[in-house]
Amino acid sequence: MTSRPGRAGAAGRAGLIAIAVSVACTFAVAVAGPSVMEPVLPGRPGQPPWSFGLHPSPYLAVGLTAAGLAAGTLGLVLVLRAIRGGWSVPARAVLVAGLLAATALTLVPPFGSSDHLSYAAYGRMLVTGHNPYTTMPAQLAALGDPVARAVQDWSGSPSVYGPLASAIQALASLAGGTSVRFTVFVLGLANLAAFTGTALLLHWMTRDRPAWQLRAALLWAANPLLLQVLVAGAHVDSLAIVFGVAAVGCVVPGGRPPVEPPDHGGATRPPVPPWALAGVLVGLGFAVKVTIALVGLGLALALVLRAGRGWRRRPGQLFPALAGLAAGFAVTAGPAVAIGGAAMLRQSSQASDMVSIGSPWRVIRTVIQLAVAGPATTDIVKAGAVALAVLLAVLLIRGLPPHGGYATVTFALALAWLFAWPYVLPWYDAFGWALLALVPLVPGGAVEALCWLLLARTAALGFGYLPARQAGVTLPTGLGWLQPVIRHGVTPAVLAAATAWLVILMVRPRRPTPAAPVREVPLPALPSRASPCVLPEAGQKAPPGEAPARGAIN
Repeated sequence: MTSRPGRAGAAGRAGLIAIAVSVACTFAVAVAGPSVMEPVLPGRPGQPPWSFGLHPSPYLAVGLTAAGLAAGTLGLVLVLRAIRGGWSVPARAVLVAGLLAATALTLVPPFGSSDHLSYAAYGRMLVTGHNPYTTMPAQLAALGDPVARAVQDWSGSPSVYGPLASAIQALASLAGGTSVRFTVFVLGLANLAAFTGTALLLHWMTRDRPAWQLRAALLWAANPLLLQVLVAGAHVDSLAIVFGVAAVGCVVPGGRPPVEPPDHGGATRPPVPPWALAGVLVGLGFAVKVTIALVGLGLALALVLRAGRGWRRRPGQLFPALAGLAAGFAVTAGPAVAIGGAAMLRQSSQASDMVSIGSPWRVIRTVIQLAVAGPATTDIVKAGAVALAVLLAVLLIRGLPPHGGYATVTFALALAWLFAWPYVLPWYDAFGWALLALVPLVPGGAVEALCWLLLARTAALGFGYLPARQAGVTLPTGLGWLQPVIRHGVTPAVLAAATAWLVILMVRPRRPTPAAPVREVPLPALPSRASPCVLPEAGQKAPPGEAPARGAIN
C-alpha cells in the first residue's frame, strides 16, 4: 500500500509537470504570432519581442490558451496539496524556474488583451507634448501618429494610471520611437523587473520558513495563471504591486509575525523610519495605480488593531507610527496627484463607474435599470460595491485566525476589494496572490480555503476573458459561444458563488485558538497586549518557551 508521503510526492511531481505544460502552452500562443489572442505589433522586422508570425487559427490560439489555464489550475492544486502532505522541493529552484519562464514570456509578444498598445500610446503622448489624462489615443492617431494608430480597444479613453506609470511609459516611448513593437518590448522589460522584484522580496521575507518560502514561490513567481494573465499580458499591475509588497516588507521583518517585547507600562516607542518608508512605497505604488493605497490603509488599520484599547492610555506608541506612515505616503502620493491634476482624478473616478461583463454586478445593474433610470443606477451599484467591500473586510479580519498582523490585515482589504468591486479582470487578482504569499498557511484553516477561492476566481476570469479584446477580433462560428456562455454566464456565476462561500467561510463558527507565550525579541513593530504566535515548520519542534498555535497568521 502506498504511503501518504509517496502519494504526496507523486501528486507534487504531476503538479510541476502540469505547470510546465501550462507555461509551454502560454509561450506557444505568444511565439506563434498575431492571432485572435495577440494583436499585431507594428515595427521594424527583427526587433524584439520576437515571434514566428505563423498567424495561428482562432481555434488553435484559443485552445492553447485555455489548455494553459486548465493545466496551470490543475498544477497549482496538485502541488499545493502535495506540500500540505509533506512533500517539498527547493524553493530557490521553483523561484528560478518561474523567473526564467517570465523572462521567456517577455521576449515574445504580449497576448490576451491589447492594453499594452494603450500603454505605448500614453507614453507617446508625453513625448510629443500631449497630456495623457486629457488626450485620447484616437485624437493623437488623427494627427497621423503611428503609435496611437495601433491602439485598439481603448482608443477613446485617456490614461487612468498614475504619473509614475506615465513616466515609465514615456521612457519606453523614448527608447522605441515610432516603433510600437520596440516600445512594447521596453515596457515588458519594466514589468519583468517589477515581477522579479516582487518574487525576490517574497523570497527574502520568507527566508526563515522553508515551507512558507516554497509556497510564496509557487503563488507568485511560478504561478502559471499569473504567468499567463499578468506577465504574458504585459500589464502595468506588476509595477504597482512591487511597491505594495515592499511596503509590507518594511514593517514585517523577515516575513515572520512580529515578536514583541512584553508590556511593561508602555514606555517602548515603535521606530518611525520603517513606517515612513512604508508610506513612501505605498505612495509610489499609488502613483502607478490608485488601488495600491489599500496597502497603506491596511497597514494603518493593522496598527490600530494591534494597539487595541491601550492606545488611549499610551498614544505615544501608536501615533508616531501612523504619522510616519501618513507622512511618507504624502511625500510621494502628493506630488503624483499634483502632477496628474484634476484630469487624472476625474479619469480614475470615471473608471470606478465601469462594470465588467464578467462581474455579477452586471446582472444586478441590469435588474436595477428596470426600476431606476439614468446615472442613479451607477451610483447604486457603486454604493453597493463599497458596502460589500466593507462587509467582506470586516468578516475577513474577524474570521481569519486571531493572532493577526500587518500582512494579514492588508491581504484582507485587498481580497475584499477584489471580490466586491464591479470592474474585474483576470490580472487584477495578482494583487491578492502577492499578499496571500505573506499570510502563513495552516492546513485545513481559513487561509487555505481562501487560497482555493482565489484560485477558482482567477481561473474563472481567465477562461471568461478569452480573449480580453474586442477591436479587430472576429471569432468563428465554432467559438461564438465563448462570450455569451462563459463570459456572460459561467464567469459571473462562479464569482458570485465564490463571494457567497467567502461570507459563509468567515461567519461559520470555529474553535478558539489558544494564545501562546513568545520570546522577548524586540523588533520594529508596535507593542501590543496580544502577543502573536509563531507556527513552526512541519516536523520542527517549537522553540523553548513557545508553543505552536493552530491558525497562527501574520
